[in-house]
Amino acid sequence: MLELLAVALRNWKLIALGTLIAAVPIAYLVGHGRGDDAGYDRRVAETAAADLKAELERKGDNARLRGMSDYDLCVSGLRGSGMPVDACEQLRGIPVEQP
Repeated sequence: MLELLAVALRNWKLIALGTLIAAVPIAYLVGHGRGDDAGYDRRVAETAAADLKAELERKGDNARLRGMSDYDLCVSGLRGSGMPVDACEQLRGIPVEQP
């Protein structure tokens, strides 16, 4: 036992280097695994928040669109695509002449 201790004390630099070489990959694997889990959880939370925001925007858009006339819907769609709104004129409705 004393001989082993004497050899270890003489070669302490080699033992320290061997321990360091063994510890670095282990520390990397443990830290990398924890970092991956945290990154995945963060991405899942960001995706859920973006989905919720899009859902709320869709509900607001749907409520706004329900109150629009056919003509207004046509104009909104064509203006959004940069096209002329002349094609929507037929949706305005025919004015009724009162006698």
